[in-house]
Amino acid sequence: MQLRHVINLHKGSTALLIGALMLAYGNGSVGAWVYLALHGGYGMLWLLKDGMFPDRQWQQPIGWPMALAGFLTLALYWLAPWLLIRSGAVPPPPLIAAAIALNLLGTFLHFGSDAQKHFTLAARPGLICDGFFRYSRNPNYLGEMLIYASFALLAMHGLPWLVLAGFWLGVFLPNMRRKDESLARHPEFAAWKARTGLLLPKLIG
Repeated sequence: MQLRHVINLHKGSTALLIGALMLAYGNGSVGAWVYLALHGGYGMLWLLKDGMFPDRQWQQPIGWPMALAGFLTLALYWLAPWLLIRSGAVPPPPLIAAAIALNLLGTFLHFGSDAQKHFTLAARPGLICDGFFRYSRNPNYLGEMLIYASFALLAMHGLPWLVLAGFWLGVFLPNMRRKDESLARHPEFAAWKARTGLLLPKLIG
């Protein structure tokens, strides 16, 4: 078993879980349907991405104990739809619009930069300093953070934000720092680092 199988199972079953929650709580509100479209749609796009331009870091083999622990950890992302659908609250239109805009921008950054990385490295190994990576060294992480921020926004509850903070500080940030350490072997890295941000584009300097 590979780590990607655990991730794919979680992402692929998200739409089914949200649909089941809507049926269980009798919630067919606009907010619930928008949430299903955004979070469920993201899961489907992830599966397409894994089939078309997979990320090698998720192809590492793991045992069943780690697989179970990983799935349960990822299941924390389902707290947002459960809170929203259980509450019956309907997000106001401006909040829905903001969530959709965040989701669109995040999807563009996440999948676009992952595609660029995959196909560029397949053609020529080395440091990627242009395109999505011209201003940020981790546009894919930035995109994923915006996507999940849109889900937390729709949930209208503080707990999903705590979950995201745990993932961002405990997983994303260490991964980005390890990536910098690995890429530092390239001669162009110092100049690229000086003109880019770790996550957000560097506006000064």
